[in-house]
Amino acid sequence: MDLKLIGKVALITGSTAGIGFAIAKSLASEGAHVYLNGRTQERVDAATAAIRSHAATAEVDGIVADFSGPAGAEVVIAKLPTVDVLVNNVGIFEPKPFAEIPDADWYRLFEINVMSGVRLSRHYLAAMLKRNWGRILFISSESGVQIPAEMVHYGMTKTAQIAVARGIAESVAGTGVTVNSILAGPTESEGVGGFVEAMARQENKSKAEIEKEFFKNVRPSSLLKRFATVDEVAAIATYVASELSSATNGAALRVDGGVVRAIL
Repeated sequence: MDLKLIGKVALITGSTAGIGFAIAKSLASEGAHVYLNGRTQERVDAATAAIRSHAATAEVDGIVADFSGPAGAEVVIAKLPTVDVLVNNVGIFEPKPFAEIPDADWYRLFEINVMSGVRLSRHYLAAMLKRNWGRILFISSESGVQIPAEMVHYGMTKTAQIAVARGIAESVAGTGVTVNSILAGPTESEGVGGFVEAMARQENKSKAEIEKEFFKNVRPSSLLKRFATVDEVAAIATYVASELSSATNGAALRVDGGVVRAIL
């Protein structure tokens, strides 16, 4: 299937590993000119090299930027003034009891997870509208629908992303620009993998045992009963970024393994 992405310029934030890297690799394999992003030159260079080794003809470049403040978006915009596809993927999480989350942590997660996408979308939208074509994706989570008690502040940012995506889509109705959010479920990304490994060591159990207990006790509504792979999440992101997804707009698309118990 030709997704008509050849020559499209795509920026994926937080894309040196995990879901972001998988999306970047997938878009590059479809012929898009991909711009990776990470916080250090070392990680950006390694990710760029990895994609080129996967597809020798892939067009891929990297931009080093830290989205913990407004300067991150400014750096990216200065180096890449326009894009056809924007994937707002950068994000952080941390399990912490609600009563122990200080104001600083609420602001830190909101700044990185939400405001990075707000700032970039606000800038890139104008040129997309002028060309009458563009794709903006927010990589949200099922945690934005079913707020996890162990990290309420993270869930809040994921809900905010869904709201922002829908709001932007409403504001550009009738144009060739679409804005959607993708609700990833528990996914075996770099961050989650490290978290599971740490728990396994702490409890002297195998990763398989920890995974089984997680879906029994923490995400019992999962139909998949395992962590999704980053490539499974990337597959839907790549389609939504494509020419073929023009009728999909303002949607919160679930690739959550059935964790959210709803038919809509």
